[in-house]
Amino acid sequence: MRRQKESDTARYVQSCGRDFWQEVFRLESDYLARHLEGCRDVLSVGCGHAAIEGKLAEKGLHIVGLDVSSEALSNAPDSIQTVVGRAEDMDFAPASFDAAIFVASLQFIEGYQKAIANAARALRPNGRLIVLLLNPESEFYKGRMQRADSYVRKLRHDNLQEIEREIKKYFIAETEYFLGIRQTEIFESSHPSEAALYAVRGRLKNAENIL
Repeated sequence: MRRQKESDTARYVQSCGRDFWQEVFRLESDYLARHLEGCRDVLSVGCGHAAIEGKLAEKGLHIVGLDVSSEALSNAPDSIQTVVGRAEDMDFAPASFDAAIFVASLQFIEGYQKAIANAARALRPNGRLIVLLLNPESEFYKGRMQRADSYVRKLRHDNLQEIEREIKKYFIAETEYFLGIRQTEIFESSHPSEAALYAVRGRLKNAENIL
């Protein structure tokens, strides 16, 4: 089983080198950088091999990437600090980061509620959260779910409203659909049937206002 998991990781890392995914990563990193302006220390939860985080580091951000897979992290760029661990168990010191990001990772975390709470606790006052969620209504998602070898089939949570409600316990948040994908075509779209991602962006509530 362990060998199978490692081979799956290797195939995923290899596939991410394709031009299609490199363009997706570029657009995602540009989006994140735009909304992380003014931040310095950023925690990325479920970063995998950290291709996007590497691009953010190139823009001057200090990135700490956490992932459960040591194999995935072994492929991360040297420009980021990596930590092996489960999101549900992470215990960074309070007020360690200006922002936390989940880049298409939160829905794969079994105890995502605990992961959100842990991330909130690690943020400085007025800290930011950016969560990029796979949009189950999109053509991209539905197409990937039909492929037996797709990583999307490992997704554990597809109810965006439930996830958004959990985030809003700790953050004042706004949402938008982002990144149109139709087969191999990538384009701008905020339409629910076209946008591959649903972005939730938030600011940490004051401690006395957290529900």
